[in-house]
Amino acid sequence: MHPVRIAIAGTGMIGAVHADAARRAGAQITGVAASTPESAKAAAERLGVPRSFASAEELVTAEDVDVVHICTPNASHGPLTRLALAAGKHVVCEKPLSTDAADAAELAALAEESGLVTAVPFVYRYHAMAAEARHRVRSGSIGAVRLIHGHYLQDWLSQPTDDNWRVDPVAGGASRAFADIGSHWCDLVEWVTGHKIVELAASVQTMVPERAAPGSGAHAVATEDSVQMLLRTDRGAAGSAVISQVSPGRKNRLWFEIDGAEHSVSFDQENPETLTLGGRARTETLVRDPAALSPEAARLSPVPAGHPLGYRDCFATFVADVYDAVRRSGAGAPAEPLYPTFADAARTARITEAVLRSAATRTWMEVH
Repeated sequence: MHPVRIAIAGTGMIGAVHADAARRAGAQITGVAASTPESAKAAAERLGVPRSFASAEELVTAEDVDVVHICTPNASHGPLTRLALAAGKHVVCEKPLSTDAADAAELAALAEESGLVTAVPFVYRYHAMAAEARHRVRSGSIGAVRLIHGHYLQDWLSQPTDDNWRVDPVAGGASRAFADIGSHWCDLVEWVTGHKIVELAASVQTMVPERAAPGSGAHAVATEDSVQMLLRTDRGAAGSAVISQVSPGRKNRLWFEIDGAEHSVSFDQENPETLTLGGRARTETLVRDPAALSPEAARLSPVPAGHPLGYRDCFATFVADVYDAVRRSGAGAPAEPLYPTFADAARTARITEAVLRSAATRTWMEVH
């Protein structure tokens, strides 16, 4: 069996992460595409890839590609995914799957009908201690879940001179902060707890109303910098989350706590080697050690305790799971994928849409 042949559309920071993960998973990178043919050629040289495609559309339909990685701006995800599925390609698409919840649902349905492997990199599931939190919650050892709360804070857009294509609703969609990072938080806590957010109330703010990157003209900002959300789940839990891309000093602070009737568990993505286990009589810090973890967490812990694992390790394991499913597609593939799917991405799109509707109407909103 030949190595999985992959190609990457989009060569920014996240495209380079995909390339690194693909190599670590033993794939053959056949080529890349960027915003222009010239940019693609430069990226191919930078990433050590033998081929540059003239366009993303050419890449996702190329005959010598098994898996397409879509790392382009959000508005192009849906059209490129449709082309790839029609061409019989397995697809790894960055989130959001689409800037529209109905379109994301349609893409998930198309993926299901195709029988192809389709995945979205909600890679924080691949932290061993997040998986350990999941085991502790789902095994019932913390008692009935009462509260789900936390935040996801960044600072990379905290200044008026910070700008990016994500700020533009045409390229990035109507939601920015929540679609970009709030989706990760919601996916992770639902995966850990098994609860589904069924109702929410949200408020959104644009704290930096005008942006101007150095050397460019100023423009008004139409997408949110932060979100505050109250939530209720299908199993009777309540909770809250704060999402922000304008919190100075917070680089990538995804934090959650699950409070059960007997114990709590909390996880901090910026300190992923530990898990805090709370109790009325005693609170302790569990350090990642494969010998002491549940099997599902130990699987994500390939090196001994004291050898820290991080974001790129999570990404590599995610991609390895996807490629394993590609190799086994149609013959012995597991009934329940280990990796996040298009259906998971469509769900976060529905939550994002409910956040925007709730903020606009200042009412509680159901998540359909």
